[in-house]
Amino acid sequence: MLSVFIGLRYTRAKRRNHFISFITLIAMAGITLGVWALITVLSIMNGFEGELRDRILGVASHVTISAQSGGLEGWKHLDQSVSRIPEVEGVAPYVLGQGMLSEGRNATGAIVRGVLPSEESTVSDIGKHMLEGSLDSLQAGEYRILVGYELARSLGLDLGSKVTMVVPKGQITPAGMLPRLRRFTVSGIFKVGMYDYDSGLVLIHLDDARKLYESGKNVTGLRLKLHDIFKAPQVRIGLANSLGPGFYISDWTLDHRNFFRALGIEKRVMFIILFLIVAVAAFNIVSTLVMVVTDKQADIAILRTLGMRPRSVMGIFIVQGMLIGVIGTLLGGLTGVITSLNIQTIVPFLEHLLGVQFFPADVYVISDFPADLHWNDVIVVTLASLGMSAIATLYPASRASRTQPAEALRYE
Repeated sequence: MLSVFIGLRYTRAKRRNHFISFITLIAMAGITLGVWALITVLSIMNGFEGELRDRILGVASHVTISAQSGGLEGWKHLDQSVSRIPEVEGVAPYVLGQGMLSEGRNATGAIVRGVLPSEESTVSDIGKHMLEGSLDSLQAGEYRILVGYELARSLGLDLGSKVTMVVPKGQITPAGMLPRLRRFTVSGIFKVGMYDYDSGLVLIHLDDARKLYESGKNVTGLRLKLHDIFKAPQVRIGLANSLGPGFYISDWTLDHRNFFRALGIEKRVMFIILFLIVAVAAFNIVSTLVMVVTDKQADIAILRTLGMRPRSVMGIFIVQGMLIGVIGTLLGGLTGVITSLNIQTIVPFLEHLLGVQFFPADVYVISDFPADLHWNDVIVVTLASLGMSAIATLYPASRASRTQPAEALRYE
């Protein structure tokens, strides 16, 4: 307790050397800035990851069931049995194929997905992203098509436009092998906000897709939506064990693992880079305490002659250094939490004040700053900052504990 008392008194006392006080404030401000930046940036990256995941999984399926080879037979019975699983929120069949869309002199490739509108709405959010038309406009035998915004723009399509689809599956005629063609009417345009989907995905009715790709009564597979997307690997393993061989079961963590792995690596690298700010501030703590120890040589010598042990002397400067780290960490953590919770208000204010847009909507996929504060990130950053501050106090405190009273008081 004596070490704590003296350490706190040294922190509050007016020093003869004002430069030491200035370095102390710089060290405290550096830790505050580092912790603030770490918590804010990690929250923004969590928000970006969640926003991208929601957009991807709004179109892609959480879990997919398909046959190992050929089409999926008996899919209606499988649909009913899978729907009984507690984790499953919705099930929908689909037919997947490739095609080329052409209009006039323009042509582009696309992924063609045949769906049942009534069931597709239970597994995807495309119906919520319609700019024109609706998902229910797809009717069997009407050969209507929903196209993405970017694809419609590249082909010059509007609601009601005609577009020709060419599928790889050809047909044999007396004149030889001819490609299969079908004229479709654009009944809807959607904009998910992901360029890959908006420029390369089209939806048609399931029955039209089966006729176009000659799949008979079979479908490519079933798409599942789960109540909790993070249980997808467990559901996949459970379905693989219950359905047995003959089925290929995948989930979003496998289909998009490279993308989300890249986001995770980027987040870790950003943590390391920004944590260097805290490390630099910790070096300032070292320099501050070294100067304080030099300044307090006579005081340390007197305390030693009065019987204070070296360990207690070491504790004085550990307390003083940790106080700098604790105050800086708490200020930075509080500021970071407040900033993260109000980032969507702060950024528009700064954009309006400076007259610039940080992420233009016509260039970036996500034009705002979504923030998702994870308290475990706050705890990790706080503990790491406090740990770095504690390490920074060890050398100056150890140097103070080795002070020899006779040498320190020789010229006093």
